[in-house]
Amino acid sequence: MTNAAAGKHGAGRTMRPGRVIGCPIDETTMLIIGLGGIATGEVVVYVDGDRARARHAFVSNWRLAAPSPRAKQGFAALMPTRGTDRALTTIQFGEEGSGASYIFAPRPASAEEAATLVAESAGPQSAAVIDRLVDILMAGNIGRRTLQSITALLRTANASDGFVELVGESHDGATFLQGWSRGMAPGRCLVSVVGAAKPVATECGIAVFPRPDAPDGASGFVGLLDANDATRALDIEGLVFQGRAGWRYAPAHPRKRIAGPLDTPEHIRSILMRTQSAPEVLLSLRAAANSFEGKDTVSSLPYPVRMGIDRAYEADGGNLLVSGWLYDPDDHVAAVRLRRRDAGARLDERWTRLDRLDVTDSFDEQQDLAPGFQGGTHAHGFIAHAQLPGGDPDTPLYFELTLRDSRRAFLPVKPTKVSARVAALRQIGSFDPTTYALPSIVDAQIVPFLSESGKSAPVIDAIQDVGPFDQENGPPIIIGAGESEEDISPLLALLALDPETRHVPIVVAMPADRFSRHAARLSELARFYRLSVRLVAAKGTGDVYDLLEAGTEALSCETVVLLSASLIPHGTGWYGKLVSTAATLKGSIVSPVLAYEDHSVRWAGSWVNDAHDDQPIVGRYAGYPLKAVTAMKLTRIAAASLECCILPRDALSRGGGFSSGYLGSQEKGLDLGLRLSKAGIDSYLLPSVHMWGCDETPCPDTPAIAALVKEIDGKIFKARWRPTLTLEKHSQEGSA
Repeated sequence: MTNAAAGKHGAGRTMRPGRVIGCPIDETTMLIIGLGGIATGEVVVYVDGDRARARHAFVSNWRLAAPSPRAKQGFAALMPTRGTDRALTTIQFGEEGSGASYIFAPRPASAEEAATLVAESAGPQSAAVIDRLVDILMAGNIGRRTLQSITALLRTANASDGFVELVGESHDGATFLQGWSRGMAPGRCLVSVVGAAKPVATECGIAVFPRPDAPDGASGFVGLLDANDATRALDIEGLVFQGRAGWRYAPAHPRKRIAGPLDTPEHIRSILMRTQSAPEVLLSLRAAANSFEGKDTVSSLPYPVRMGIDRAYEADGGNLLVSGWLYDPDDHVAAVRLRRRDAGARLDERWTRLDRLDVTDSFDEQQDLAPGFQGGTHAHGFIAHAQLPGGDPDTPLYFELTLRDSRRAFLPVKPTKVSARVAALRQIGSFDPTTYALPSIVDAQIVPFLSESGKSAPVIDAIQDVGPFDQENGPPIIIGAGESEEDISPLLALLALDPETRHVPIVVAMPADRFSRHAARLSELARFYRLSVRLVAAKGTGDVYDLLEAGTEALSCETVVLLSASLIPHGTGWYGKLVSTAATLKGSIVSPVLAYEDHSVRWAGSWVNDAHDDQPIVGRYAGYPLKAVTAMKLTRIAAASLECCILPRDALSRGGGFSSGYLGSQEKGLDLGLRLSKAGIDSYLLPSVHMWGCDETPCPDTPAIAALVKEIDGKIFKARWRPTLTLEKHSQEGSA
């Protein structure tokens, strides 16, 4: 250390016998420097005369460069300070009678001042002393302040060594470092990144290479930090590392370069052939040099291996559903992964394969890609689902093929972002319903994909009031008008003709794209009928239930009436009966009977069946003549029909909202109805009120796909509810 540096950091600080100087390293550790013959190693210490709380300090000592009759040795001790919230006054090293007591200097020292005092008193021994102290600090829990203190000790003690000149990002989360140093040794090296949000001491694979432009005795180095230990390239301020001669600090160069994930592999390849290190380090560098660069490398493989993606969908939460084909007749591919930055999922262990004769035919005519003796299979197609939690949705998504010779190839994927319901409907609509692989596709891919989909709440895009809208003028009627209910003018006319509903506030919720087409016409109808109407445009809706949920979010009243636009009231007076009944059953849900136009029951309550695999776990009263239920009284049921009911406005949100994991609406409504019952909201059937309408019209336009949709929803519903409902039923029978 130069005299100028010593003057800068150590001015006014003098080490005296009988007095020690404290230097806070972090919130839990203090460095103590003094004069005296304290033994090296772990020593018992007592602070401020507190004999009941012994502490253990690590001590490193040295012979003074300029000894005096009163002191021939100096020492530095690292002592834990957890639980100490005041300034320290005295310290005793060792037991009473054989130990040495000191008083603390009134002003603590900085890390730079402490390192200067060590350098001045220890002379040539100071480097070894600082190195032993850093050894202890790096072995403990490292925080940002700890690392800052370590950096200050090393810099002040002339232990700075080289620079980090380039930081490279990668798609798999690893961080590439390049620079020069005198003390960096090839192989596995213990390092800690200065600037990391949560610094840790970790091993880093280091390789060295000749650098003609580096100072004498220095060489270039490259290193790879694993994804678990990496930090943002912009935040890296330097590197504390354990080199050939001890701990050193390599700061980031003031003009350090940052290479993006697409550029880093080329940087590694440019120096890879000149590097020297342990075999495992060179292998990891070679793998990093052969990482994803944003382009297709499968099509350039020298083997008959090719890949194509037909459809790729991404739902909320990184939930992915991908289909395509992999041509690999000679079995060169060892593993197939779908990756996004440091998140990845292996697909070949869980995907479903299916025949693709078109792929076989297209490659049979290409001599260089024709299969060898092992060829002959047509199962080139695949469909797979995966979830990549924690991956940034804006970072590239790609397939990684690992071949049996350890090389990798990549194929970028650009998924279409849609709801899980839309993704599943599009995928199953693309398959032949008679294919042998369909059961596996449903059970192994579609059902898990939908089951893992997160809740996707509808978002209100626009609100338009027609006429005075007073939410307190009776519970508002929320009408869900989906694409299948194109014309709701007859329903509005019936509401206008009914004296009970003529002045009730009405919310019409519709998809945002339909709102732009029909808002003007609906406004004219509302003014013509003198109705109080609020038009709501919602995004992210899949069916009438999502629209009804959006409608509740456009209100602030206590109670609402839900009404699907596919239903028609059977006469007048229905509204008043629902409202009066709900008033006597505060906080409950009350539903009317739903009937077909032939006067047969479509729905008149739901109940839980016994646990048999050959029947639905929840049954519904349906198919009987309407007159069979007309004389019934108000009845408690397992779950209400949310197509038409009166309920507390916040009930849907209290129950968690409608699930996004169903393709149709029947199980979707029943699912939330059961959750509301489990949340303590009772459901009732009011047999004296009837609504006419038909069952939902399935989105798929072929009977086979419609049946498949029903099968998928049934499996998802059964998987979610059979264990719960079976346990509850057995519990009720036991208590009875």
